[in-house]
Amino acid sequence: MTVLIDVIALQPFGQLPAFEDGDLIMFESRAITYYLAQECADKGTQLINTSGKEMAEMLVWMEVESLHFGSVFKIFGRERVLNPLRGLPTDTAVLEESKAKLSNILDVYEARLAQSKYLGGDTFTLADLHHIPSIARVMDVPDWKQLFDADSRPHVKAWIADITARPSWAKVLALQHKH
Repeated sequence: MTVLIDVIALQPFGQLPAFEDGDLIMFESRAITYYLAQECADKGTQLINTSGKEMAEMLVWMEVESLHFGSVFKIFGRERVLNPLRGLPTDTAVLEESKAKLSNILDVYEARLAQSKYLGGDTFTLADLHHIPSIARVMDVPDWKQLFDADSRPHVKAWIADITARPSWAKVLALQHKH
């Protein structure tokens, strides 16, 4: 427990994640992943597009994930996970509204993915990576999973299959099952 308290103390809001690299202390998962992708650019998959137009496309879709896609999953997490843990009721109307928003978001994604293999262009980037944890959370919830499997969204379906089949994601899942 002391380690967790020490990590939370690094974060000014007292939450996870927090990251320390020498004298650099960081918080917020997207900022941490961006930093690590920059620092480790010469190892493994290049996760950041560096040319002007490609970088701009990647950054746009990183923002879309954070502001639109991610906001739906914050509600999902609160209603499906946190409220039951706290003994609070799940607001099914709020969940249904969020599911409808997600459906609209995925229609936008379908149009984008009809133009390129990945959200940020033709290579896997942080714009795609940041989606994986949220997607993984709903794959065991049939009425949410079907939004990603819909025949009306073949490009989204192919994208999900691609990004969740990555060996690095399999390693994350293996680590989760160990703990």
